[in-house]
Amino acid sequence: MLELAALKVIKSPIGKIAIGASQSGIVQLEILAGNATRAEFSDSATAQRFALDAVDQIAEYFDGSRRSFTVPIDITGTEFQLAIWSQISNLGFGEQKTYADLAQAIGNPKAVRAVGGAVGANPVPLLVGCHRVLGSQRRITGYSGGEGLITKRWLLSFEQIDFKE
Repeated sequence: MLELAALKVIKSPIGKIAIGASQSGIVQLEILAGNATRAEFSDSATAQRFALDAVDQIAEYFDGSRRSFTVPIDITGTEFQLAIWSQISNLGFGEQKTYADLAQAIGNPKAVRAVGGAVGANPVPLLVGCHRVLGSQRRITGYSGGEGLITKRWLLSFEQIDFKE
């Protein structure tokens, strides 16, 4: 993970969200579980601006007036992870794909399990909407943010994405 230069914590319908920024964009978005908390700080006006822009855009997402995010993202990962995250970034509000769809899209249809690992390692959920990725036949699968599947169900329902248990 890139070095954080600012961190902002907000309340949302899915719980507290910690947004970390570098000098170049959003590095981390963590949907906190339960009563977990993070200490806010800012070592950089630029990073603070990115974090505050993300706060505004996430608030607009939850109030229904925003369907995509434009705040710069500054994430690192393997070539494979970056390819998967790029595919997920192409999914719009209310759209979904399966792990198999993503594996096919990057030209590696046998990499379904590896796709699951990349999805789970996404450092900026919501901004790169990994909640939109479902298992085969649109079955809901794991989610590492917030309260896990409870959070994923909420986000899918909010975007009116049909899924199976």
